[in-house]
Amino acid sequence: MEYIASAKNEHIKNAKKLTVKKYQKETGFYLLEGWHLVQEALAAGQTPRRIYATKKFLDKIELRPFYEQTSEISEAVAKHLGETETPQGIFAVMPLVLGSLPKTLSGQFLLLDQIQDPGNVGTLVRTADAAGVKTIVFGAGTADPYNPKVLRAMQGSQFHVNIVSAPLPPLVAQLQTAKIPVYGTELNVNAKPYLAVESASQFALIVGNEGNGMSQELLAATDTNLYIPIKGQAESLNVAIAAAVVLFHLTA
Repeated sequence: MEYIASAKNEHIKNAKKLTVKKYQKETGFYLLEGWHLVQEALAAGQTPRRIYATKKFLDKIELRPFYEQTSEISEAVAKHLGETETPQGIFAVMPLVLGSLPKTLSGQFLLLDQIQDPGNVGTLVRTADAAGVKTIVFGAGTADPYNPKVLRAMQGSQFHVNIVSAPLPPLVAQLQTAKIPVYGTELNVNAKPYLAVESASQFALIVGNEGNGMSQELLAATDTNLYIPIKGQAESLNVAIAAAVVLFHLTA
């Protein structure tokens, strides 16, 4: 097994670039950091191009099938590759894999409209996974699913659900044609409290930008807009918290 002690190694320099969207698109690969995420990727049947790991990970049984693709790295190299203050010491170069929408739409969907904060985006994916929602659609203006902060916040849920990148307005029309109700999230004169809508096996929920909410085009296109009654003095809820409240009701 190759041992890499220097961050100036060409393989390490190339791996580091894979945290940047430009190089991800050019190569078709991204860098996944941390044992939990690598473990989730392998459990999902994904095949790494390379694995870089410090000595403490080399005996992991999950890595045995990938011995030929694994290089041992020093703690200094791990620190260089890591995006966190205290990197765990294992990284995998993984293929970019984005899902697609089926020709016949059915089931439950979470649609992200210009959600920019990586932590919120990752938490929304994780929340949808926890609620049993299988398809999450990243609309225009939403943080990239392969942003390192989004990857960490998803905590492996990206390997349990179907993540799709698609423009939302035409998708809303397609969902409605398929008789799937589309709910928006905004407090206005025509909106309903979320408890007024029953849980269902089929729906789409749109959540909007942290500061500006959903786009006016999407708000006008939804079947019903929902809001969460606030009993205290807080002006609003964090978008991921609000989505969790509504999603767990709709999927109950």
